[in-house]
Amino acid sequence: MKLILETLTYKTTEETDILDITHDVSRCVRGAGIAHGFVNLFIPGSTGSLTTIEFESGVINDLKDAIERMAPKNIPYAHDLRWGDGNGYSHVRAALLGPSLQVPIIAGNLALGTWQQIVLCDFDNRPRQRRVLVQLVGEV
Repeated sequence: MKLILETLTYKTTEETDILDITHDVSRCVRGAGIAHGFVNLFIPGSTGSLTTIEFESGVINDLKDAIERMAPKNIPYAHDLRWGDGNGYSHVRAALLGPSLQVPIIAGNLALGTWQQIVLCDFDNRPRQRRVLVQLVGEV
């Protein structure tokens, strides 16, 4: 069994920024030389999340619209009243999608569907530098 830890870093814009990180995660898998196992991804912070989706402009806009309907930006949030930073919606959005994702590795490749990509979602109301912690576990 092999365990490898890596960190990926991304600069994000403000509001709802969705980045395709599949290529970078695949590069980590290839570099680790793991044939069978899994990759566990985690984003530290309470206004970012990880998920999978087809990374295509139409569905990305659909996801942004759905997130806006679930946790609208322009409604009162108790967090904003307490801290005054205006990003209460960002915390709620990130909590709904979650901070981590696990993907199987089969025959040295991520076991993703044909149109499935790994995406980092940053919901904060200001640009950020985001880290994604990558844990690779498996057989060589």
